[in-house]
Amino acid sequence: MKIGYVRVSTKEQNTARQDALMTELGIDEIFVDKVSGKNTDRPQLQEMMTFVRKDDTVIVESISRFARNTKDLLELVEQLNNKNVQFISQKESIDTDTPTGRFMLTVFAAVAELERESIRARQREGIDLAVAEGRYKGRPRKSVEQFEDIYTQWKNGKITATKACKLLDVARSTWYRRCRQYEDELTVDF
Repeated sequence: MKIGYVRVSTKEQNTARQDALMTELGIDEIFVDKVSGKNTDRPQLQEMMTFVRKDDTVIVESISRFARNTKDLLELVEQLNNKNVQFISQKESIDTDTPTGRFMLTVFAAVAELERESIRARQREGIDLAVAEGRYKGRPRKSVEQFEDIYTQWKNGKITATKACKLLDVARSTWYRRCRQYEDELTVDF
């Protein structure tokens, strides 16, 4: 059975390019994750790893869609190998049924991890420089209209924090951070 694994980093991202490849390859079953690949704790990845059987083939568009670091990639491929499941990465033309394919998998994984770390380091350097020059002040604060009214309702026990977050369309961390800031502002005013 041909099994496809598709991943994008966020729910907002589009899987169309990977989906088209899976259709072109005649994939029998597709597992799609819309979460970061920073680790292997991904629902569809775990489901796929349980689903695969002897003589299946797992196909991905590229190594980076399957795993973000060498260790995770090699562990996942070893789990597949232990089940006698073949792994193919289309972009890198890697097929783990051959010794050369297994070797190239390791090399490409290490190169991909090095590239990601280099990008991350350059991004950090750029942000640090922009901060030093006063051009970057961080992510803009989310505008929270009606905050005071909702805060008052929450403080008086009329609504829960969860309800407040839904009304304002903010994460819990944003809600509590904004509450602390608001309370600090009230204290300073007196």
